[in-house]
Amino acid sequence: MARGRVAVVLFNLGGPDSLDAVRPFLFNLFADPAIIGAPAPVRYPLAALIAAGRAHTAKANYALMGGASPLTAETAAQAGALETALAGRLMESEAKVFVAMRYWRPLTAETAAAVRAFAPDEIVLLPLYPQFSTTTTASSLAAWARAYRGPGRVRAICCYPTLDGLVAAHAARIEEAWRGAGAPEGVRLIFSAHGLPEIVVQRGDPYAAQVEASAEAVAARLSRPFDWRIAYQSRVGPMRWLGPTTVDEITAAARQGLGVIVSPIAFVSEHVETLIELDHDYRRAAEAAGSPAYIRAPTLSLQPAFIEGLAGLIVGALDRSGGAAPGSDFTCGAGWRKCPYRAEGGAA
Repeated sequence: MARGRVAVVLFNLGGPDSLDAVRPFLFNLFADPAIIGAPAPVRYPLAALIAAGRAHTAKANYALMGGASPLTAETAAQAGALETALAGRLMESEAKVFVAMRYWRPLTAETAAAVRAFAPDEIVLLPLYPQFSTTTTASSLAAWARAYRGPGRVRAICCYPTLDGLVAAHAARIEEAWRGAGAPEGVRLIFSAHGLPEIVVQRGDPYAAQVEASAEAVAARLSRPFDWRIAYQSRVGPMRWLGPTTVDEITAAARQGLGVIVSPIAFVSEHVETLIELDHDYRRAAEAAGSPAYIRAPTLSLQPAFIEGLAGLIVGALDRSGGAAPGSDFTCGAGWRKCPYRAEGGAA
């Protein structure tokens, strides 16, 4: 079926492309009302203060990665792979994949201008956050709505926590990492996700429920059973956050004489939270706790099952009416009132 020009927009957080970009990147992050909900006259000075306070440590971390985040390059590679996959599925259409980053280049406004110049007939918005949160997906979609003034019928994929390709790719990464480490016995699988303040979830954000759904689906797909847990990383500030923390679970496993396999269940690309937090900081914590093994499964990156799964999501979105809808069979429960699909009347 010919659909004319199809624009696919991949959303991600972005990362600094140089050490000089670290502080403005942090400012953009903390100036987002989805991250700090204070009014603008309070939020902007506070964001500047936090960015200044965190810049030194953050620069040191990015220096360890060569002076920049790999997230932009990885996302561009995913866009290229996805465009190739779509060419085989939408042979009578012209499909082009764009990247829009929330906090650093290419920023949403820049991408919106490029999409407008492409003059699409159809637009599919695809956040690279498999699990929906108001702090990630909703923020990126809101930024797009503010920036885009061009043609094209729009559909948004709000989440895909149990997408078959996502689940298969995570399972493959875990088993490859385990076998690559010599297939040790006596290891616990820890699904590590970026944390959120508990108040965000209490207000109806479905993120934690969707992380649980992803972890359960991946654990069930593995060819051998692992004892597994869900944990959260990257806590900042004094608020009460989702728990347990990843470090706590690593330490608890070590006390029981168990090693760990850590799977970044909420991340699809390598970046500072995987390459520094998981690979350096948490590895040291495991060693200090006496863990007999520390294994880290890579992110999904260009795993064929993952890319093909995303391509299927896009084609499926083109066959439905506009608005936001999940890209897998997961449905948010009645308590998750921040779910955009429920808000549009799409869930029971």
